[in-house]
Amino acid sequence: MADSKPSTQEVPPVSSSKPPAPPERNPAFRMMGMPNISLKLPSRNWLIFLSFTGTITSLILYDRYEKRKAQRKWCTLVSHIAQQPLDSRAMPRKLTIFLSAPPGDGLRTSRDHFVEYIKPVLVAGAMDWEVIEGRREGEVRAGLAEKIRKLRKKQGEKAEMAAGEEAEADENIVGDIRKNTGVKEWDGVGGDIVIGRHTWREYVRGLHEGWLGPLTPPPDPTSEILTLPSESTDPSSPSLNTLPSESPAQTPTDDNSPTAPPPTPEPSKPTKSSTPAPFISTTAYSSAPLPPSFPVSFDPSTPLPQPHILGFLNTPIRIYRFLTRRRLADAIGRETAALVLGAYDRPYNTSSSPNTTPPDSSSELAPDITTNDSSTSTGKTSASEQTSLLEAEEADWHKSVRKRTPDDAGERVWLDEMVLDERVAGRMRRFVLGEEEERRAERIGRGEEAELGKDEREQGGV
Repeated sequence: MADSKPSTQEVPPVSSSKPPAPPERNPAFRMMGMPNISLKLPSRNWLIFLSFTGTITSLILYDRYEKRKAQRKWCTLVSHIAQQPLDSRAMPRKLTIFLSAPPGDGLRTSRDHFVEYIKPVLVAGAMDWEVIEGRREGEVRAGLAEKIRKLRKKQGEKAEMAAGEEAEADENIVGDIRKNTGVKEWDGVGGDIVIGRHTWREYVRGLHEGWLGPLTPPPDPTSEILTLPSESTDPSSPSLNTLPSESPAQTPTDDNSPTAPPPTPEPSKPTKSSTPAPFISTTAYSSAPLPPSFPVSFDPSTPLPQPHILGFLNTPIRIYRFLTRRRLADAIGRETAALVLGAYDRPYNTSSSPNTTPPDSSSELAPDITTNDSSTSTGKTSASEQTSLLEAEEADWHKSVRKRTPDDAGERVWLDEMVLDERVAGRMRRFVLGEEEERRAERIGRGEEAELGKDEREQGGV
């Protein structure tokens, strides 16, 4: 028997090298029980997502920060007025706000615009105000004209009392009570704030209607006068003097028979809009006499922009305006601060006056509300500043507003050409910001100056 040797297989040598040790963790993280997270670069899709969302978020936060900074600057500029003492038997300064629903949208949009951009500056200056709103085209015009007519009646002009006007006496009860108790009305300059180009058109039209129009409404041309029918000459028809017993016999006739009389059509009732018709047309401005209470100059006004555009295709424009609201806040705050201060005002530039540049028209932040007399388009009857203010907003109006329907029997304030009377337009004025206040606002924006009079109040322990 042969000796068999066991087969020997070569065993690979065991490596004596040890696996690499993990990197040492931060002892502070280890003691806090935080897991060991290995940092690595995100994937391509995550990088695109984070870059896009981070950019949009940064633009929104930066615009919001600059917007609040601009509003804080103009609020600080006028905040010293709120610290001025007021007599307990004197009324504060009261402004009038004119706003209406933008074309193609509701009134909520204009209210939010007022609260977001205008109200903070008015509150900082401790201003009081009343609002004349309009949900439809022409309501602001009618409201302003009615307010002027009541002022003319209060100053002594007489008008025929119409039905339903007895209630106007109740509106003077508050004024009579203040007069009897010795409360004084504000005897300084007031001011009007007009928001948007569409409201500015109605404001100018209502100003002309209130001062040049009559105090009583003109007769309605669409009213139908009911008259009795004339006597019929047909001998077969019964006479009015015929007694009932002498009337001829009436035989019933079938409505479908050819001898049946045709049905009498009912008269169509004229469609009347909810907005009252104007008391005077634009063609009658030149022949209208001036009322005895016509003032030498009106309270200054401040037209403020309200950019508003609708439509899905205009989404890029809307996004751009949303990300640059700081410029709109700075422009509106500047004009509102000029109104609250009320230190300087100037007349509007008309075609008969020289083209003078206002001291505040060099601002680059508000190109839509500055005067540009050289860019007036041809074909207009007047090259005045009133007709060109905020004109760029008309290009953003919805197309449904520009269509004239057969029901538009009256005028369209938003679409018709603005007609000015020199006697009214020459007495209109607007607020401007003085050079000294402009430089002070710049110092406040840079943080070099605080609220006016704040140091004196802190030293006095107020």
